[in-house]
Amino acid sequence: MRSNRLGWWLLSPTLLVLFLFGAVPFFYVLWLAFHQWNPFATNPDIIYNGAENFRRLVFDTAFLNSLGVTVAFVVFAVLTELVIGYMLARAFMRDFPGKAIFRTIHTLPLIMAPIIVGSIWKLMTTPSIGIIPHLLDEWFGYDLNIGQSALAAFTITVIMDVWHWTPLVTLTLIAALVSLPADPFEQAQIDGANKRQIFWHITLPMIAPAVVATVFIRLMDALRTVDEVLMLTGGGPGSATRYLGVHIFKEVFPKTNYGYGSAISVIVLYLTIVVCWLLYVGMLAPRNKK
Repeated sequence: MRSNRLGWWLLSPTLLVLFLFGAVPFFYVLWLAFHQWNPFATNPDIIYNGAENFRRLVFDTAFLNSLGVTVAFVVFAVLTELVIGYMLARAFMRDFPGKAIFRTIHTLPLIMAPIIVGSIWKLMTTPSIGIIPHLLDEWFGYDLNIGQSALAAFTITVIMDVWHWTPLVTLTLIAALVSLPADPFEQAQIDGANKRQIFWHITLPMIAPAVVATVFIRLMDALRTVDEVLMLTGGGPGSATRYLGVHIFKEVFPKTNYGYGSAISVIVLYLTIVVCWLLYVGMLAPRNKK
């Protein structure tokens, strides 16, 4: 009994910090989602409006468009990062000249702040001074202008996200691949299995928990992408790159519509939980039942 009481006393500072900086902000945002509040309006009072903010979401074409482009952004970015990250992980497990240097350079984007990443890509893609439009025009005669082309702006934001976060996927998959036992692979080679069969029937099932954890992390990051996209495209042209994080930012700050922005934040959190749960059920639950 005494040891349990001592344990709770030792845990109490951590629990207090988690409550103050985790639970309190969440319940405050949840409470605001059921109110109308614009502190800079003529009437700055917080007015309870029930589920009006959530009803408005259903008919808000700007929100629905943001949801659509965000889903496309998440699918393209996360899948590309998984494929490239796995290929790089396999490559870095082999010995080759300059491996340490390549591995260090590869992880550099990971330590950059998102606002810095957005600034770098803004400089590289600005038509008059950027190296990417210059090379594309020089080599292929293609005029890249992300301020005018919706497809180009969307593609560049996906490439920027892949460049920024693929090192995280690579490092996670290297850790998973290194920990695999050698016996199943040696037995498969003795039985005559080719590389494709070994990947689908041995490697992928054994690293599935690491893959799912990586997808969870990247999915949550991609759904709340704000600063680097805001710096690069500002959400444009039009609403081509107005992802959910950018949409919430523009509702909360320029429009100072705190209640409606809180409702969108709650829905995004709910969608994130649902998608992660579906991924867990689809990929890991059958494995855990065996």
